[in-house]
Formats: sequence, C-alpha cells, structure tokens
Amino acid sequence: MIGSSAACGRRRAAAGFTLIELLVTVAILSVLAAVTLPLAERTVTRAKEQELRVALRQIREGIDAYKRAHDEGRIPRRVGESGYPPSLEVLVEGVVDPKSPTRSLIRFMRRIPRNPFWTDPSTPAARTWGRRSYESPHDSPREGDDVFDVYVPGETRGLNGIAYRDW
Repeated sequence: MIGSSAACGRRRAAAGFTLIELLVTVAILSVLAAVTLPLAERTVTRAKEQELRVALRQIREGIDAYKRAHDEGRIPRRVGESGYPPSLEVLVEGVVDPKSPTRSLIRFMRRIPRNPFWTDPSTPAARTWGRRSYESPHDSPREGDDVFDVYVPGETRGLNGIAYRDW
C-alpha cells in the first residue's frame, strides 16, 4: 500500500505546474518583455530616422538641381525671383526647358518622399514638411514665395538629442 500511494503522489505532481512555478515563469517573461519593448521601440525610431535622412537628402538634392537649372538659364527667369522652386510639387511636375528644341519638361524628382514622422496618412507628401523660404532666417524658418529648404515641423528630438527640425 505504501508503494501505491507514493506512485499516486508522483503522478499528481507530474500532471501540472505548481502556483510558484507559474508565478516564477510569468515574472521571468515580464522582465524579458520590459527589457525588449524599449529596445524594439528604439529600433523602430532608428529606422524612421534613417528614412528621414534619406528623404531630406532627396528633397534637398531636388531643390539644388532646380537652382542649378535656374542659374544655367534652363528655367525662365523672372525679376525678383531667388531661383529656388516656388513649391515642392514643381520638382515632380517639372518645368519647360526653353533651351530644348522640343520644349521638353525638366523634372527634378520622381516623387516627393513623405515625412516618416507624419501621423496622418491622408496628407499629401509635400504637405508633411515644413518649408523654409530663401528670405527667412535659419533659426526661425517661414514659408514664402519659394522653397529654399525643408524641415520637420515640431519640437520632437531624435535619438541623438537634436530636434528633427534642425536636421
């Protein structure tokens, strides 16, 4: 009889987990989740920051190409113009090249990249950026008759501690 009750007790213990074992497992999983979640959020932010760098570079290269074309006389000049594009959309839509015999369009970008930190997906890509006019000071950018530069609106700071608007 003694042997059979010991075997019965072993079967009961092997059939499930004790409350202590479950609590220890949940505690370990909670610690792992608490460590992993901030790391995952940082990884997502880092990826968005990389997208931001690429997007800013593309737009600024398009603006610079427009300015070069203007300085070369490939874009009609008007009195009082700075030579920078009047809008971001012009970089995609293009302008007529007066030096071309077929009067073809010069396009400077295929598309305007979206600001990766912009939360409203219904906003057109060109409207997700702050636009700085040639006449506005660098420390307080304002819109004007042209687009000299773009920036990220708001005061959000990057992982490096610098506000995105100053990138």
